[in-house]
Amino acid sequence: MNTTAPVILGETSLTIADVVSVARKDARVEIGAGALERIAASRRVIDDLANDTRPHYGVSTGFGALAKVQIPVEKRQQLQRSLIRSHAAGTGAEVEREVVRALMLLRLNTLASGRTGVRPVVAETYAAILNAGITPVVHEYGSLGCSGDLSPLAHCALTLLGEGEVRVSQDPHAAPIPAAEALAAAGIEPISLVEKEGLALINGTDGMLGMLSLALTDLADLLRIADVAAAASVEALTGTDAVFAADLHALRPHPGQAAAAANMAAVLADSQLIQRPQEGVFTRVQDAYSLRCAPQVHGAARDTAAYAAQVASIELRSAVDNPVVLPDGRVESNGNFHGAPVAYVLDFLAIAVADLASISERRTDRFLDVSRNHGLPPFLAADAGLDSGLMIAQYTAAGIVSELKRLAAPASVDSIPSSAMQEDHVSMGWAAGRKLRRAIDGLGRVLAIELLTSTRALDFRAAQPEHGAPAPATAAVHALFRTEISAPDTDAFLSPTIAAAHRFVENGAVLEAVEGALGAPLS
Repeated sequence: MNTTAPVILGETSLTIADVVSVARKDARVEIGAGALERIAASRRVIDDLANDTRPHYGVSTGFGALAKVQIPVEKRQQLQRSLIRSHAAGTGAEVEREVVRALMLLRLNTLASGRTGVRPVVAETYAAILNAGITPVVHEYGSLGCSGDLSPLAHCALTLLGEGEVRVSQDPHAAPIPAAEALAAAGIEPISLVEKEGLALINGTDGMLGMLSLALTDLADLLRIADVAAAASVEALTGTDAVFAADLHALRPHPGQAAAAANMAAVLADSQLIQRPQEGVFTRVQDAYSLRCAPQVHGAARDTAAYAAQVASIELRSAVDNPVVLPDGRVESNGNFHGAPVAYVLDFLAIAVADLASISERRTDRFLDVSRNHGLPPFLAADAGLDSGLMIAQYTAAGIVSELKRLAAPASVDSIPSSAMQEDHVSMGWAAGRKLRRAIDGLGRVLAIELLTSTRALDFRAAQPEHGAPAPATAAVHALFRTEISAPDTDAFLSPTIAAAHRFVENGAVLEAVEGALGAPLS
């Protein structure tokens, strides 16, 4: 039984946590009673316009560049059905289940605003499909991010009509089934759309916003793991923690920088490997930028994510459709479906993610070079020359970073006109979201390789007792890795080792180990 609390729509603003709860944890969705009343009230406005002799966009006219074509009453259901069928034009690989569920939740949230003019049955059917675990098949390509994510949303809207293909199993290897079959099995009646409803189902930025919400959730953990990885590298390279002092970062008071420095200082507390000034003993004056400047880089990424979260928060309480039914009964066309606000921050995050991975890879590389690793063997090999150690693990990290740099090129500047120049500027926000998801996956793998490298280095430091013991937090990460990853020995198949390290990052085990050792959460 799903014990996750239900998400109530139309009563309070959605949060990023709500999106994650529905998308990943299959939380039940409910529409508040007040929202249903608002939906019904706005529908009465549309019904009045449907009987008007004057043309009204989306009610009695065609769409986009065909908005000048007036449609007779007897053909309007066909108009809505044709809109959905023609716009469900996606191609390519299937989009992940969590993205489709996030997209559907956000479209339903706009329907629950009472600003779209659909009938209550449309919103209730949409909620029933989500709650039944029915996931429409949505494809990688098809959205320009304006007018919203038309094609992905149209594939979802097809399901309400009992058309198209869906998945009812979370097994990615199970074959899709016809939507009509899935609806029948769940006891859900397909619906016939009437005036304005087809448009209301597809005219939103829900796909890109869903991907932003999921990305921010994942990035929140990866930012803390990046701080842990950087601190562990400073320690295993016998660097200094003096640069993480709070008063130094108060001189340049970016909040993200202060948080990253505080995390790194906490992780390194009580380390005997850190270089600290001693009377009559020369200690290293400065570490390389990839170590010393980690709080500045990580902090800038944190502040970028904080700005993106502000944008997401505004979007989550927005009603995105065209035209919209206003509280005073006016029905007005608008441009709120344009994805620029979301597309920009998706691109901005991709830049930050690429740089986080880049600085991580540079720290990994320092461990492998005897001229820079302060007494460690070449490539951290157990028998250098006979063995290659982690030489090619660094190649893997470098290859990912190179890919992330390409993914950091912004999608949002690449507008391509469409709809006979009626839609002559589009956001490409969907593409920005797709590449950000790939970038975040790459970042997790690069950080895993850095942690694999620093934990391996600790084994060699243990053979040099003059350096002392690591900090409790980094020792906990080392112990975690040794539960599945062997200490340095003759070279073995490396790919499974990297995969194990990545699992520790992805499943939260690294953060759990560190925060358990510290007795407090990281910032």
